[in-house]
Amino acid sequence: MNRTTLSLFAGTAALAAVTAFAAVDSPSASGAAPAAAARLPVERTSLVCPAPSTSDLAETTYTSFTPVTKGAASGGRARLQAAGEQPADDGSGDDGKQKDGKEKEKDGKEKKSGGKQAGQPVLTPKAPGTPATGDTSGGDTPALVGTADGSFAPGWTVQETTEVAAGTGRGLLGVTCAGADTDFWFPGASTAAGRTDYVHLTNPDDSAAVVDIELYGKDGAIKAPLGENLTVDPGASEAILLPTLTEDRQTDLTVHVSVRGGRVGAAVRALDDKAGGDWLAPAADPADGLVLPGIPKDATDVRLTAFVPGDDDADLKIRLASPDGLITPAGNETIHVKSGMTTTVDLGDVTRGEPGSLVLTPADQAVPVVAALQVVRGKGDKRETAFIPATAPVGTRATSAGNSAKGTTLALSAPEGTATVKVTASAGSEGGTPATKTYTIKSGTTQNVDAPVPTGLKGTYALTVEPVSGGPLYAARTLTSGDTAFTVQTLPTDHGLVSVPQTREDLSILQK
Repeated sequence: MNRTTLSLFAGTAALAAVTAFAAVDSPSASGAAPAAAARLPVERTSLVCPAPSTSDLAETTYTSFTPVTKGAASGGRARLQAAGEQPADDGSGDDGKQKDGKEKEKDGKEKKSGGKQAGQPVLTPKAPGTPATGDTSGGDTPALVGTADGSFAPGWTVQETTEVAAGTGRGLLGVTCAGADTDFWFPGASTAAGRTDYVHLTNPDDSAAVVDIELYGKDGAIKAPLGENLTVDPGASEAILLPTLTEDRQTDLTVHVSVRGGRVGAAVRALDDKAGGDWLAPAADPADGLVLPGIPKDATDVRLTAFVPGDDDADLKIRLASPDGLITPAGNETIHVKSGMTTTVDLGDVTRGEPGSLVLTPADQAVPVVAALQVVRGKGDKRETAFIPATAPVGTRATSAGNSAKGTTLALSAPEGTATVKVTASAGSEGGTPATKTYTIKSGTTQNVDAPVPTGLKGTYALTVEPVSGGPLYAARTLTSGDTAFTVQTLPTDHGLVSVPQTREDLSILQK
């Protein structure tokens, strides 16, 4: 069972179409072929946002957005609050006990809970279709837990964006808040000198979670006994410094977070003393073919990290989906990834002034792989870093919140076949009229499209990406600030809709 399926559990438990006495029609029961599953809006969504920064210079903005979804339940609300201030299954925030402060432990754990305004949501959206924003500053902002139900649930998306003016990890850091889950892969982490990488774990539930953190380097598994059997208390968040788990210092690591009991939200905050930093989001589930979309056209260095979780080695073709089609980087046509060992390839300025997406496909037998890119813009002391994990295709719809009129770039890629896509800009958070454009992305290409902007925009806005026809579409959004500061978020499905089997009432089941 993959992460996408697991992360839907919280959002689909209360679909109105399923009743306690429903039975799925089968050919043997009805004499006819079963009807196709209906695609219905979810009625509840839960998200976790990691604690953004420990820097006193940090300025963080949260942006919430729910696209208007046909058939969605009426009413409802969305709230985003400090972890521990609300029960995991109660979006009201009225009953949770606050845990104040921040505790540093000798083993490198940094516990965060509570907030400066106890019990008050960071933001409270007023209606679907219009973004809501909230701001915090300093290094004491806790991890957040959010719930949305009713009309606010389908496709609810929250963006966390932090700007740090100076120091380790300076620049722009961004992450899309995600649902809690039980299994995460992070290729591209590091314990090298000059890097400060934390694994952030947040438990949104009312029971403890038990977590293992495994590290894999260039020679295989790394002994890290302090990463075993970690307990994350209900409503708590912990940031665990990777070098405290092992004395082995390696430039390139793959981190595996597996949950023995319960669920957590997980992300890696990767900071560099000289090249800024960003959030490393979980990579897509292991697959024999991967797409890593949205490499900026002015990237000065691109580094690929890949890992095979299984027993077989993998040989992969490396291609770049450019604006003119698929090309093979000279000198980096393939990559051999040994089982259980982290493998890296320095691709340099592979995009050469044009936007691109990296496409990995089997060169021989199909072997599931996880992968991510470390991307650098700028040179010398003006370098900034971001990460692009392999991602799933857009699917029915993807949503990106926290966009600005001048600092947003939307990259669309269709590696397998020409795709037509509709992109809608929402109303602005403080005013503006929605706008829509339709694009055709040729097979094997990546395009930085001229994304629509709301008419009369005030504040920030959201983008929804909806494939209309054609092959699989991949997308990524880049936010920029100043000369080189940037952050990239991939855009997989927003989980606004879920397949529900056709059902019928069958009271005879009570007699069986």
